[in-house]
Amino acid sequence: MSSPVLSSTFYDETCPNVTSIIRGVIDNALLSDSRIGASLLRLHFHDCFVNGCDGSILLNNSDTIDSEKEAARNNNSVRGFGVVDDIKTALESACPGIVSCADILTIAAEESVSAAGGPSWTVLLGRRDGTTANRTGADISLPSAIDTLDTLKSVFLAVGLNTTDLVSLSGAHTFGRAQCLTFSGRLYNFNNTGNPDDTLNTTYLETLQGICPQNGTGTDLTNLDLTTLDTFDNNYFSNLQLENGLLQTDQELFSTTGADTIDIVNSFSSDQSAFFASFVESMLKMGNISVLTGSEGEVRLNCGIVNTDSSGSESYLHSSIETRDDAEYKYAI
Repeated sequence: MSSPVLSSTFYDETCPNVTSIIRGVIDNALLSDSRIGASLLRLHFHDCFVNGCDGSILLNNSDTIDSEKEAARNNNSVRGFGVVDDIKTALESACPGIVSCADILTIAAEESVSAAGGPSWTVLLGRRDGTTANRTGADISLPSAIDTLDTLKSVFLAVGLNTTDLVSLSGAHTFGRAQCLTFSGRLYNFNNTGNPDDTLNTTYLETLQGICPQNGTGTDLTNLDLTTLDTFDNNYFSNLQLENGLLQTDQELFSTTGADTIDIVNSFSSDQSAFFASFVESMLKMGNISVLTGSEGEVRLNCGIVNTDSSGSESYLHSSIETRDDAEYKYAI
């Protein structure tokens, strides 16, 4: 028997204002944190690549759960949990027990892109929340900032995403920030050559070396897009053509000799509408990875814990999420 499919009208009767409620919380958060949109988009990405789009990245440590937040590729990196909490609180007030945390991440990703000047699209809804996390899977399934292009392709292919999806979704790095530790390997001794990465524009290299000294802490931040830092546009791809990609995995899309990604980068750089259309298509594909629907999983009452653990005061339930988010504010992308 086939599972119920996702639908754009899933909450029309039970929580008709779900999108506007989520957008309101995001707009308020943007007033004090200009990169929260990029962070929320990244949460959705990191959720879907591990166990599918089931909200598992939001679960905290418990007696039975090893949180994905503590995985090497998430720890001190993913952020935005406090805003997700604020969204969930607002939705529980408006329509209790209706909207899943997995759907919150999906809608928040779309609204964050739209708020930054990017495309809007009709989000398909009806995901249920998983009841477990997969920390080991997060270390295996998520790409790292130093993966080769072939590795990136295999990571995406493992969840059903092709090379065009890889390039279009990489375009999400048109906004947000990155810590020095994610790209400092390119600045001084790239791959033990004793020299910087030769696919890094020399002027940009000098700028980045000023931000990230060789013996620095590695936690300083810089913009992923050096031209329009908080706007969702196609300048990310134009940057790659000038060897101004920040992460190794960004620049590889254009600078890997003979790669089939080069033509896609050139296409998106010259035609923002083509990029937007491809990005939307790829986001819809990603949002459909291994979803739980119907009677599978649950609708968590608190995004940080499964419902069977929902005991104790509300302040206690939220504390681990809020504290973690504050602690990583200055560190994360």
